[in-house]
Amino acid sequence: MVTSRTGSAPRIDLHAHSTASDGTLSPGELVRAASEAGLDVLAITDHDTTAGWAPAVRALPPGLRLIRGAELSCRWSGTQPPVPLHLLAYLFDPDHPELVAELARVRAAREERGERIVGLLRADGVDVSWPDILAGAGGGTVGRPHIAQALIRAGLVGSTGEAFGPDWLGERYRLPKEDIDVFRAIRLVRAAGGVPVFAHPRATRRGRVVPDELIAELAAAGLAGLEADHEDHSPAEQAHVRALAAELGLLVTGSSDFHGTHKTVQLGAFSTGVEAYERIVAAGVTEVASG
Repeated sequence: MVTSRTGSAPRIDLHAHSTASDGTLSPGELVRAASEAGLDVLAITDHDTTAGWAPAVRALPPGLRLIRGAELSCRWSGTQPPVPLHLLAYLFDPDHPELVAELARVRAAREERGERIVGLLRADGVDVSWPDILAGAGGGTVGRPHIAQALIRAGLVGSTGEAFGPDWLGERYRLPKEDIDVFRAIRLVRAAGGVPVFAHPRATRRGRVVPDELIAELAAAGLAGLEADHEDHSPAEQAHVRALAAELGLLVTGSSDFHGTHKTVQLGAFSTGVEAYERIVAAGVTEVASG
């Protein structure tokens, strides 16, 4: 049973990124920031990697619980072009061979895509350097936010949001990724003893979303929950996700999707209820780490 350090309802944020992928705080800095923000539970969910788990556990402050997870880059090929989507995977075995191999493949493809994007930029006379971008990633999973930071450093854009606009990484210099088929991703997470939750499933401001009928199919395939409360969901979208989850018997989460200075949202901006948290803990194979 999770309890609050303040006597109020526990504050549980189940979606946050560190420098192991595209956040700006190291795993240790991330857990310390979560504690300072008054959180009782934090999930570290870097893109397609578990590299931040060990340093986050080592730095875990007293009173903070850590859910070890990852955000998997997925796709649904039921329409063309395929729809990209993200699957949050909690408390899975990080040594499960098939899942380890698939995440390594996705990270390699992500890095290759990043290098190709930089090649396109340089061909158009944009002065960005792939070695500098790799160095900026600090060994973490390379993503478009790292390229966005290079564009900011070069004085070509003023913010990450502008870098992701249509003139830059949002359209003109956007290339597809070799993502995981979402049904395969759910099977792999379940085989590794983990708990899969669909991240921001109704976020139309991010682009195309999948139909409710697909989410019903994913639930039948092993999807455990839907992330409803998220900065990219409007109130109507939040309500839609909650109603759909109730209809399908799925748990509901709320999370900040914190990326440090890459986004304006703060840790704990959205929270998960205790019942949903306890369902995740009960279903996962990896124990919650406690500070």
